[in-house]
Amino acid sequence: MSHLMNTYARLPVAFTRGEGVWLYDAQGKRYLDALAGVAVNALGHSHPKLVAALRDQVGKLIHTSNIYHIEAQEKLADKIAQLSGMDTVFFCNSGAEANEAAIKIARYYGHKKGIENPNIVVLEKSFHGRTLATLSATGSRKVQAGFEPLVSGFVRVPFDDLEAVRRVAASNKNVVAILAELVQGEGGVCVCGSGYLKGLREICDANGWLLMLDEVQTGIGRTGTMFGFQHYGVTPDVMTLAKGLGGGVPIGACVAKGTAASLFQPGSHGSTFGGNILASTAGLTTLDIVETEHLCQNATAMGEHIRASLKRTLAETPGVKEIRGQGLLIGIELDRPCGELVKTGLDAGLLINVTADNVVRLVPPLIISRAEADQLVNELTPLIRSFLMKPAPAAA
Repeated sequence: MSHLMNTYARLPVAFTRGEGVWLYDAQGKRYLDALAGVAVNALGHSHPKLVAALRDQVGKLIHTSNIYHIEAQEKLADKIAQLSGMDTVFFCNSGAEANEAAIKIARYYGHKKGIENPNIVVLEKSFHGRTLATLSATGSRKVQAGFEPLVSGFVRVPFDDLEAVRRVAASNKNVVAILAELVQGEGGVCVCGSGYLKGLREICDANGWLLMLDEVQTGIGRTGTMFGFQHYGVTPDVMTLAKGLGGGVPIGACVAKGTAASLFQPGSHGSTFGGNILASTAGLTTLDIVETEHLCQNATAMGEHIRASLKRTLAETPGVKEIRGQGLLIGIELDRPCGELVKTGLDAGLLINVTADNVVRLVPPLIISRAEADQLVNELTPLIRSFLMKPAPAAA
């Protein structure tokens, strides 16, 4: 009997080592990792520069406290500000914590404006975390069910629908911010339209709202630019990061600009472990590798190559509805629930994920080569074809 709480339906495998895009189990079987720890292992596994930096830091110091200055944390904040064009950074340990900080910034901003019950616009099919506030902001009843009463103060609209946001702006004077993903990973790898972010920026500016972007999954090169918003020429007031920022070491960040950047004061917010010297060293090293090894450019090139290859190899396959994505965040939408493909892939030595019940999600490491991308497509295509050849389950 396991003493772990039963919070995950774990697959029957445990990995003992990794190298590049490959993981190895205890029996020595090799797996092509197209999931990357759910977009965490941006540098793949055992990147020599990251390993060396972490080994060196562990031998010196792992943790002190935010009661004291942490030089690596300050350097990482400077680097994020430089890369994003934003002003200040709060460090935490996860994407959910980063989004909690963003929600607190929005509420604090609203109270400073004299709004007693500040509201935040959030989107259908979104995912922002599993704390009480972030699951309340999340657009999934599956995530929320059983944890009521939910946190109030969220107004929900459809994804990529500017008119719905404008209607809220016209009718609800308690709104102080909007929290949005530009690519909804858990929602099915749904990519916003080219004018969506510019439209949100205009609505926020016209109404005095904060534009807050959840870039937990899209940040750090995943979509082909260091941050997803950089595809659109618009800068948010608040951005949240995690996943790829530490190359596998837990770290989150809430980044702010303008008015939002100076709202928090000593005592407003905090984190015991946030931005400790080990995590900050991981973040600094990861950003350096992403830049010097041109991984944003590789994400663009390999993402386009994988999507084009999948569209070609699956072109005549009934049941494939759409292949979409941005950079190395790729979704293959099928016409039926396809969760069993995760186990089928595992048996074949391929690590994938299914989200929104019927979308195969691929988030391989940003270091993936063309040969490895071709192998991914060549191994995944027959699995999908074989799955779709079986009779679809009868509708309930």
